[in-house]
Amino acid sequence: MTEKELRKKAMALPLQPGVYIMKDKSKKIIYIGKAKKLKNRVSSYFGSHSGHSLKVIRMVQNVDDFDYILVDTEFEALVLECSLIKQHMPKYNILLKDDKGYNYIKITKGDFPRISECKRIDNDGAEYIGPYISGYSVKQAAQEVLRIFKLPRCSKSFPRDYGKSRPCLNGFMGICCAPCAGKISQEEFKKTTEDAVAFLKGGSKAAVREMTQRMNELSEELRFEEAAALRDRIRSVKNLEERQKVVSINVPEEDVFALVCGKKKACFEVIRFKNGKLSDTEYWLIDSQDDPASARLELIERYYSIRNDIPSRIAVDGDIEDEELLRELLEKQRGKKTEFIHPQKGEHLSILNMCIKNANEHLAQSEGRLGREFAALEELASLLGLPKPPEYIESYDISHTFGADNVAGMVVFHNGRPMRSAYKRFAVKGFDGQNDVGSMNEVLRRRFEHYKNDDESSTFKILPDLILLDGGQPQVNAVLPVIRDMRLSVPVFGMVKDSKHRTRAIAYGGGEIEINSHRAAFTLVSRIQEEVHRFAVSYHHKKHAKSTFSSGLLKIEGIGEKKAKALLRHFKTVSKIKETSVEELCECPLIGEKDARNIYNFYHNL
Repeated sequence: MTEKELRKKAMALPLQPGVYIMKDKSKKIIYIGKAKKLKNRVSSYFGSHSGHSLKVIRMVQNVDDFDYILVDTEFEALVLECSLIKQHMPKYNILLKDDKGYNYIKITKGDFPRISECKRIDNDGAEYIGPYISGYSVKQAAQEVLRIFKLPRCSKSFPRDYGKSRPCLNGFMGICCAPCAGKISQEEFKKTTEDAVAFLKGGSKAAVREMTQRMNELSEELRFEEAAALRDRIRSVKNLEERQKVVSINVPEEDVFALVCGKKKACFEVIRFKNGKLSDTEYWLIDSQDDPASARLELIERYYSIRNDIPSRIAVDGDIEDEELLRELLEKQRGKKTEFIHPQKGEHLSILNMCIKNANEHLAQSEGRLGREFAALEELASLLGLPKPPEYIESYDISHTFGADNVAGMVVFHNGRPMRSAYKRFAVKGFDGQNDVGSMNEVLRRRFEHYKNDDESSTFKILPDLILLDGGQPQVNAVLPVIRDMRLSVPVFGMVKDSKHRTRAIAYGGGEIEINSHRAAFTLVSRIQEEVHRFAVSYHHKKHAKSTFSSGLLKIEGIGEKKAKALLRHFKTVSKIKETSVEELCECPLIGEKDARNIYNFYHNL
């Protein structure tokens, strides 16, 4: 069907709740959605695409037909939509791949047993503890037990390598018992491993109780060195418990969700708590989302379709479309009450911020950025009301000396880092006097004329996500008409300085946005302002020096830049050149008799 025919079919739908099923030419299902009013929702896809995201536009381009199923309530539509998506896995729905297998802790056999994490059971005679669903908790447990009981983490094989080398750094630091250097006997190693396995199986309380009893017995037998080793081990276990309390909450169970969107990708992060302690963490990289509230609904529903253990409390970093419907669905699935919270303060906000930070880091790594840079861009976007973190930022500054030699510098920050290959310099042509506002208008107009007219290889063809001008509201007001005249949509803000020439605020809409309390955004904007100022001033100094230079030697007939430089190399200063005779001037390389006489006559007014 054509899009016109699809719209005609959609306009005939009833204003009732239901599920719609989009299909391509091969009748394959490519998208499934729900609607409170089918007619309104489905017809919105066909016709004008001005409000649609790129993903929706691509989906609609592939739609050849659609089916629908009427239901009585919007909740029934949500339940049916979830069931159908799980069954058909349509291409354009948000899907979370469940690639999580079971995890085990492996203890090898032999005189020197080793403890490690693994994802499968092999027929090798080793002992396996598990299975566990959480790979995070298994990895943490294996690492902590090796550290507490000072067991080796290297690839050496014992008894083959026993006592045959010096200890590695871990051995020197006292965090490994160093069997490679023969510092522990086979019997002691085996007993220590047995204690570690007992700790893994019985938990810290049982292990501490058993080790304390043995420590007291050794003390009574005057075996103080062995008792001291057990004392240190008990202290390590208790220190572990204290560290775990740092990442804990005062509720038995809770899941924390964060959705961080970049320009091309988004990261959906989950942190899970069991028995008040962090038990697992997962993340998925998906296409960037234009509607975070709608995306959170889909993502959380998809998550619990592959993870059945729904907690009593779910913390989320933003709004959820149809939150009550989703809560009702999860309660039905769980068989008990559950609630959504949107933390604003206290420990829950701290945990949510940790989840957001992790999502930032994963997204930054996927896009070749550092987590702190992406966090700064996201904070700046939130502060300025931008829909997404700005990937491409342009900044401008004007520089001159009392209105002379007006120039502008343009710097570019890509993903929070300077993109020096895209820096540009402008010599202001429309003004001779001091007019920063007029200069800024001219420079931005010329910049966007390049955007309209240059070929695709030019960096001017990249449209910025944000423009920051060095200056306040007057500079912003000078540039906004240019943006409107060019029919572009680029946010423009000014960077306001204090009396000490440091970034103080951001100007927009006749007011100022204070940024000092937003540390990441403040640091980024300050860095941009310092860089654009440096770049503009360095260009101005160069142009001013050339201007000064040209006001003297370059005004002499027959003297160009090459001969002027030769004169300065030979005579060192302009004053010396002024005092030199025609004969002496001829001794300078490149200077003939005619040039020498022109120079002499110029400085002696002949």
